This record gives sequence, structure tokens and C-alpha cells, in this order.
Amino acid sequence: MSEEKSGSARTELESVRDRRMTIPECQVHTMLHIEEVRKNIRWFTDKLTNRGVNHDKSKLKSPEVEAFAEHTPRLEHLEYGSEAYERELEELQATIDHHYAKNRHHPEHFDNGINDMTLVDLVEMLCDWRASAKRNKNGNLLKSIEKNAKRFNIDSQLKQILVNTAKSIDEAE
Repeated sequence: MSEEKSGSARTELESVRDRRMTIPECQVHTMLHIEEVRKNIRWFTDKLTNRGVNHDKSKLKSPEVEAFAEHTPRLEHLEYGSEAYERELEELQATIDHHYAKNRHHPEHFDNGINDMTLVDLVEMLCDWRASAKRNKNGNLLKSIEKNAKRFNIDSQLKQILVNTAKSIDEAE
């Protein structure tokens, strides 16, 4: 840091050192901060609740419902990621492409995959992976995260956050 900047920072710090709040003022200031955090959390919970209400609604009507009615019973008896599972998905590809285009909780929805997703998208994605793992033969969310981390080029930090969250959800059950 240059001497000029260092001196400027020192002067600024000296000018605020004598400022104080009363305890009640500090409490009010903190309560305003807490309320702002609550407001931000409510925004997230409202978005997530809306995502839960509207999750995968495109599967309930044409052109998706017919194809999923045919293929879902087969997929449920196949191990996620197995050759047979992948072959079944190939037959369903046009429907899957339609589904991805309509649902932003899938990395395939975006040109840049995971990198274009929001935190809300990621939470819905993880919840979807968990629900899907429960309905597949030998389904396991941690294995799904491992496979999908490679599939979607998820970096190690985000992958670990997904793993930590998955374990936290499992502990809550």
C-alpha cells in the first residue's frame, strides 16, 4: 500500500474511532439487520415453495406424460447410470430434451449448465436427485452426486456442498 493510501486509511479510521452507539441504538441497529436477513430468507423460502408446487408439471401433460408413462416403470427397475438405464434413456431422448427445456432445475436447461444456474435451481436439482434416487433400483444420492459431478463438470467445492447437504437431509429423517 502506498504511503498516501496508508495515511488516508489511518485518517479515516481515526475519524470514526470516537463514534459510539448507545446499547439501545445498537440493539435497534442489530434488529434492523436481523429483519433484513429474515426478509432475504423469506424470498428464498417463497421461491423454493413455488418450485416445489410447480416441480416437473411438464411431465403431467403431452408430449411428456405419454413417454414417461411408458418408460418410467422400466427405469425404476434399472440401476442409475447402468448400460441398460442409458439405453432406456436413449429411447426417451426427445421427451427428455423437451423436459429439460421446460425445467430450469436441470443443468441441461442452460447453455453453460451448472454455471448458469441459481442457488434456487441448485436446491431444486438436489431435491430432485434425492427423490429420483429413492425410486431407482439401488438408488443412492451420494453415488448420484458423484456421477453427476463428473457428468456436469461440477467443481470439488460445489460437489462437497451437495454431499454435505445430502448427508444433512438424511440425518434429519
